[in-house]
Amino acid sequence: MRVGEWIEAGEQRLTRAAHPERARRDAETLVLARLGRDRAYLLTHGEDELRAADAAACEAMLARRVAGEPIQYILGEAEFYGLAFRVTPAVLIPRPETEHLVEKALSLVAKNAVLRIADIGTGSGAIAVTLAAELPQAQLTAVDLSLAALAVAQENAALNGVAGRIRFFAGDLLAPVAGERFDLIASNPPYIPEEDRATLAVEVRAHEPELALFAGADGLAVYRRLIPAAFAALEPGGWLLLEIGYGQSEAMAALLSAHGFAAVGFTADLQGIPRVAAGQRPRD
Repeated sequence: MRVGEWIEAGEQRLTRAAHPERARRDAETLVLARLGRDRAYLLTHGEDELRAADAAACEAMLARRVAGEPIQYILGEAEFYGLAFRVTPAVLIPRPETEHLVEKALSLVAKNAVLRIADIGTGSGAIAVTLAAELPQAQLTAVDLSLAALAVAQENAALNGVAGRIRFFAGDLLAPVAGERFDLIASNPPYIPEEDRATLAVEVRAHEPELALFAGADGLAVYRRLIPAAFAALEPGGWLLLEIGYGQSEAMAALLSAHGFAAVGFTADLQGIPRVAAGQRPRD
């Protein structure tokens, strides 16, 4: 079978499996990953014969994608804020929405400032690693309940050359660093209500870690514990940044204000949905 023919057949299978919006691109991505080529290769090599071993490997990957497994897990990698990250089913796949949190953080601090920043629920390490890469004088602390997630985050810190400026701790929220103070605390915690489980795409509900997705009946369970803990751990004038879900901005504004945060505000995503909540601990 030729490369182009395999892509056509893969596209058809993915389309039938309810992935029509990206069927062609996914089929191309799988074969290119196997061959170690970029997309320019397809312009002139569509008639190349696909070796039997390569075809078998592509078929195995395609079967996983047809079953709904995210392509990032199949390939073991994802991109976030222009950086390469390893991903496994132990961590959430980094999403473009979370880049708004990184951008907000960078807008609040000076690039060369000496800062102490905590990323709570670090997962793949996307937030901590990216902030370490963008803020060369910052010292990062990354915390997660999952040892498997922390292992992935540590690998990503090394992959992106910032391992020397990130501490990794296993534990619940800020408990592993009790008594320490930070200039900025960031988190993309679980925020999906349990009742919304059935509405999620199969890629999410059947493959991404539940621990990183769901947070009680209304999705606010982790925020209710994290917000007061973060207030106590912030330096005066320090900021708390939280990724939030659809329809949660009003409740988040109330929670942040009730626990003493000032300058409460929100950053919207590209669809105009409030995606990042920010609050500042008042200066003494």
